[in-house]
Amino acid sequence: MVAIVGRTNVGKSTLFNKLIGRKKSITLDAPGVTRDRIFGECEWNTQTVSFIDTGGFEPNASKNISNRIQQQIKIAIAESEVVVFVVDLKTGVTVEDLKIAGLLVKINKPVVVAVNKCDSLGAPVPEFYEFYNLGFGTVVEISSAHGHGIGNLLDVVFSFIDFESNLNTIDDMLRIAVIGRPNAGKSSLINCLTAEERVIVSEIAGTTRDAVDTVLENEQGQFVLIDTAGIRKKSKVEEDIEYFSVIRAFKTVDSADVCLMLIDAVEGPAEQDTKIAGYVHEKGKAIVIVVNKWDLIEKETGTMSSYRRNLQEVFAFMSYAPFCFISTKTGQRVEKLLEEAKLAYAQNSRRLTTGTLNVMLAEAVTRVQPPSDKGKRLKVGYITQTGVNPPTFVVFVNKLDLFHFSYKRYIENQIREVFGLNSTPLRLIARERKHEK
Repeated sequence: MVAIVGRTNVGKSTLFNKLIGRKKSITLDAPGVTRDRIFGECEWNTQTVSFIDTGGFEPNASKNISNRIQQQIKIAIAESEVVVFVVDLKTGVTVEDLKIAGLLVKINKPVVVAVNKCDSLGAPVPEFYEFYNLGFGTVVEISSAHGHGIGNLLDVVFSFIDFESNLNTIDDMLRIAVIGRPNAGKSSLINCLTAEERVIVSEIAGTTRDAVDTVLENEQGQFVLIDTAGIRKKSKVEEDIEYFSVIRAFKTVDSADVCLMLIDAVEGPAEQDTKIAGYVHEKGKAIVIVVNKWDLIEKETGTMSSYRRNLQEVFAFMSYAPFCFISTKTGQRVEKLLEEAKLAYAQNSRRLTTGTLNVMLAEAVTRVQPPSDKGKRLKVGYITQTGVNPPTFVVFVNKLDLFHFSYKRYIENQIREVFGLNSTPLRLIARERKHEK
């Protein structure tokens, strides 16, 4: 891993996005946009390295969130083999740069100074050599906006890394997106699962802005936990930063294998929760609905059963979704979430043979006769699976207009019951068979 550090607004996130080849970190002309550690992989000369984008370094931070940001930066530096120290050519060496350099000298790791905003080609301008005063022998001129010098920077960074000790890439791991409204406890859940403060937790809504990847390895397997920004109604999104954060959250759903959608047990499910769940359902993703802060609910006989029935009514359009009642504060039932996520993904990616599907279909048609209309009866030919994530099936019939919604739902329920696909969305598509001559 390679950490990218520096003071605010020197172009760290722009450089990070350029290195990984996509816009993962939010970049705006405002200080303090990035807060958590953002991970992304960069391939160069057939070798792959994980870069970590960090927030702006403030050695004398005093505010609560600023303190947490500095803690995240220090964790990123501790995890890394090399540190890229980004500075700004246009401002020159500042007092903050000197303070950061003083801290980096003590870490006993290779530090590469990347002088950003060197936008002109040709020989370095005289101001460039001022940055050797920071005390590091490796200084590279770059332009993260235009891509100048990025190759030279990668050559230098990769020369410090021992590639003999490669680890598994995150592409091989189960990707779990943690989504929901603000302050539902998404970041707290990730910290609880990893047993350390991987992401910043605060009572202030909107603390998490980017989609933050956290690698977790335990006896249950290897996972990538992705913390996302809280998703509010469009009418309540006022800042540009939050707008981009919400877009990132939805993109995270698109790339995830499983979604854990958190609901605040005290506030209960809201209309916005159904919209978020509806988006996951439309994308065909496996989902587990997680009711957090269950420790704050006063319990009586049947409290959980009553709450579950209410959830089933609210999320009636995704009756397959399992529910988990947890507390990230006490750790109650948190360990079961990974088991539920693995089960939901296994069903979401399951493939069935055409033979077993048609045996099921024949028995289902025998048990409940297809509907008829004006003397014409629906004839169901055969069924086959055409895809996974979600499991997608095509059934061939003689007349599409006779294949009523109720009978389609009956066939779907038979697939779920016979093959145990009760925790995943599935698609059933009807097609009309062409008449043979």
